[in-house]
Amino acid sequence: MFRSLTFCFCLLLAAPTAFASHEAHPPTRVTILVDAFSRNPRLRKDWGFAAFIEYQGKRILFDTGNNAEIFAANARNLNVDLARLDFAVISHRHGDHTDGLRHLLKLNPRVKIFAPADEYFGGSTPQVFFHRSNPSLPTEMRYFDGQVPNEVPHGTPWPNANFVRVDTALEVMPGIVLVANVSPGPRFTETPELSLALSTAKGQLLLVGCSHPGIEQILSSIKAREKPVRLVMGGLHLVTTTDAEVDRLAIALRDEWKLGSVAPGHCTGEYAFATLSKVFGPDYTYAGVGSVVRVP
Repeated sequence: MFRSLTFCFCLLLAAPTAFASHEAHPPTRVTILVDAFSRNPRLRKDWGFAAFIEYQGKRILFDTGNNAEIFAANARNLNVDLARLDFAVISHRHGDHTDGLRHLLKLNPRVKIFAPADEYFGGSTPQVFFHRSNPSLPTEMRYFDGQVPNEVPHGTPWPNANFVRVDTALEVMPGIVLVANVSPGPRFTETPELSLALSTAKGQLLLVGCSHPGIEQILSSIKAREKPVRLVMGGLHLVTTTDAEVDRLAIALRDEWKLGSVAPGHCTGEYAFATLSKVFGPDYTYAGVGSVVRVP
């Protein structure tokens, strides 16, 4: 009897430790590091986009802005330690999303960086360029004297970066999914783009860089009709879109795609800011530089 009581007492003593090890993670937080509008006079504005995400104990960087010095200064002022990241994501190759890599790689040279399967981030020159060989040409007119190597590495501004190139949907870890999309045309067909979807208790959180493939195509790629999206953040690339199409899209995002909220930035455009704010009302989330958006 005494041994049984002692065993039970030991279990009770051990229980708090067991429960403590399974404490819930804090709410997801997204801090905007780079954009061209802000409420915070201490931060510098610039064209481009970068966001720092805290999700289930993970620290994620999404894009790096247009100017490495501005990116670095804003990160310091917001107390974001870029040397402590689980990984980074680059949405696409444009300079207003990649220049801050110069600063990031000085602080964190081996950080894993997920990037589109675009030769700009390494890889090889496509072999299709060498398939139509013509042996009748003199040797000095033939690629590599007619002896094309099996692999021709493609140059990149960051040859030593730890890039992981993504060309499809990829679950990085539980609850974190990258999706790759390409514009159906006519513009940006050679600019593949990654978007980041995070699973939360009330639906998906979607981070987008510029949405060159179109936000509706991106939503389709994360199965937004079956898996509700509670918040979309980032650039929707509506700066040159007609007013009529912006009006249509804003209503479609609310009524057809059933988005819970939008936090547009960067290349969304001021007309679209106003339109989305009107259509979504209290479900419009401001996300200028320095904003910290909490997602329970």
